[in-house]
Amino acid sequence: MKTAYINGLFFTVNDNYDVYENGMLVVEGKLITYIGEYDQQEREKADEVVDLHGKWVLPGLVNTHSHIVMTILRGIGDDMLLKPWLERKIWPLEQQFTPEIGKTSALLGVSEMLKSGTTTFSDMFNPTGIDSDAIMEALSETGIRGAFSHTVFSFGSEGEQRQNLREAERFAKTYRHFADGRLTTMVAPHSPYTCSPQALEECARIAREYGVIAHIHVSETEGEIEEIVSRYGARPVEHISRTGLFNGPAVMAHGVVLNDEEREFLREKDVRVAHNPVSNLKLGSGVADVAGLLDAGIKVGIATDGVASNNNFDMFEEMRITALLQKGTRKNTTILPTETVLRLATKTGAQVLGMNHTGSLEKGKQADFITIDPADKPHLQPVSEAKSHLLYAAGGRDVSDVFIDGRQIVKNGECLTIDEERIISEINRLRKTLKE
Repeated sequence: MKTAYINGLFFTVNDNYDVYENGMLVVEGKLITYIGEYDQQEREKADEVVDLHGKWVLPGLVNTHSHIVMTILRGIGDDMLLKPWLERKIWPLEQQFTPEIGKTSALLGVSEMLKSGTTTFSDMFNPTGIDSDAIMEALSETGIRGAFSHTVFSFGSEGEQRQNLREAERFAKTYRHFADGRLTTMVAPHSPYTCSPQALEECARIAREYGVIAHIHVSETEGEIEEIVSRYGARPVEHISRTGLFNGPAVMAHGVVLNDEEREFLREKDVRVAHNPVSNLKLGSGVADVAGLLDAGIKVGIATDGVASNNNFDMFEEMRITALLQKGTRKNTTILPTETVLRLATKTGAQVLGMNHTGSLEKGKQADFITIDPADKPHLQPVSEAKSHLLYAAGGRDVSDVFIDGRQIVKNGECLTIDEERIISEINRLRKTLKE
């Protein structure tokens, strides 16, 4: 089946940042076979022609770090710093999770992601109490692309820690290629302060043996730096590097507190960074020097973190805050122009996750794209400045349609693959079972 999408404004976010005002996108099966100016011959080859009536079209957004199983905890522990927030609120509540809570919470999170334009995500989940296999099956039915990863902790007895690692290895082996390659997993030690050096070494082995990326929270706060130096005599990046975790592809969530030597190391090892601006602000962690990371040649993706510390999955908001923070802290308006930020949330974000087959509208890539209809939206006028509006005015609620692998997942703002009414009802019932 070949479908031609016409009469739209297409933002390719390719290396040249080509924009086609009277463009055409042709999708055959799961792949983009043509993107460019309107072409009558291409139209005649199509089995179906879809008139977009002036909608804006851009690649699906890529959320490089999230916690969808925690969606039920939205609004818990406001106005707290990271460490007490985790220890007094999040971890005690996660101890009460059940398989039903895990699956329902994950689906609610994915529904929000899809409806706000995210087509690809990378997630870390606490395995306590949940059925991760059932969640992975449920994710496959939603149509979303991404990585869903078992988090490793060095909590409990030695036996419990060994079991956690065995389960992480099983999960990596089972789901490194799932749902026809649309879903995968990573090995995900939580952090240097919750994982022993031996656990980090085991995670490095799992990543190496199963060919998966490592995903870990690192250098999120000044307190973390002090704690790791006190324990191990080295800052987090050096400490983790000793375990071998950074000897293969790796994603560092946060990277708020880094020095020049560490940035150079990350560049040499191709350690990528998932930048979580709103979460870092809400938890009082600080502001990552994204401009400095990019200047150092490090790949940076944009992320929301979990909604318990955000409190939404709106990647448009994250893009806008990313740009404004860098301009404000550097007192330089030329830093992170619109094209750069949109690329971080799409093409570069996909590269951060090792998913180069998506993230931009280019021939041969997966047909993952979203549309926005500006016609009835005063805040998106005048339409002549669409590029600026995508960064500084648009929001996730403006997304009209979402396509993944050429399949329509969201139509006119309605998710077609998740029973939202049921999920919303269930999440509120389940929330009442959690005792703070």
